[in-house]
Amino acid sequence: MAFSHIGIVGAGGWGLALAIAAARAGREVRLWGRPSAAFAELIATRRSPRLPGVALPDEIALVGALAGLEGVDALLMVAPAQATRAMAQALAAALATRPPLVLCAKGFETATGLLMSQAVAEAAPGFPLAALSGPSFAADVAAGLPTAVTLAAPDSALAAGLAEALQGPNFRIYDSDDLVGVEIGGAAKNVLAIACGAASGMGLGASASAALVARGFAELVRFGEAYGAKPSTLMGLSGLGDLVLTCASPQSRNFAYGFDLGRGLTPAEAGGGKLAEGVFSAPALVRLASAKGVDMPIAAAVAALVGGEISARGAVEMLLSRPRKSE
Repeated sequence: MAFSHIGIVGAGGWGLALAIAAARAGREVRLWGRPSAAFAELIATRRSPRLPGVALPDEIALVGALAGLEGVDALLMVAPAQATRAMAQALAAALATRPPLVLCAKGFETATGLLMSQAVAEAAPGFPLAALSGPSFAADVAAGLPTAVTLAAPDSALAAGLAEALQGPNFRIYDSDDLVGVEIGGAAKNVLAIACGAASGMGLGASASAALVARGFAELVRFGEAYGAKPSTLMGLSGLGDLVLTCASPQSRNFAYGFDLGRGLTPAEAGGGKLAEGVFSAPALVRLASAKGVDMPIAAAVAALVGGEISARGAVEMLLSRPRKSE
């Protein structure tokens, strides 16, 4: 399939950026946004405060009803992780067809511990599933800056076809058949980014941040392998690559949330009201790790921190008081 018609579900910053990238790749794009004053303004001006200075190309049609996505060749779902299940159910009810569904949220479902593909397969069966993940900020993609990500699906031909269709100038997409590995990398790194942000907010220095990235990545690898991810996937863009980006930049909402905690804000005050997926993924990640006997002290400290059980200083003391061991 040529995947010439692409639907985007969600008109937030990342949804807008992916719509622009798909249009640059030569696709016809339909972008659905939840009816609101902000979406009405987007229709009127074709600009959004989420992406300052960027105008939507003419190839992007804006639709206010999910039924307006009927007939597209593939759908990119850019709903928040905790809303993905409900969004998939709404799509299944609105569409007669079941095109491939590319999941773009990075997280675990808090209530169930499921990855996004698992939650969607359970809630809205029939869609061929894929996931898009990797080191990427919406502003960079929208501006056309060089970015590389991974698109994974159990069907390797589907993954390759979607990657070929969506790749465009300065937006390079690698394909993979390791759906679980790509999703785990994207979900777990959000939790670890909160730890790095907290260390930065406390002024602990670059050495501490480097140690957190290295030991956090070791945790991610242990967890991923326990749940069937390929080591090569975790070493790639959607694992190590995304971790490095998210753990080092204030553009990351998870890093910014952790930074606020590090400088003394409460979990309710941190993040300035912006969504940080790692807050919701942390408790699920720790539960899943415990179920497999995977040691994840940094993730456990983050879960306690975002849950208001300990302070950022207490989290550091928890990690530093652990018994010494061989690497």
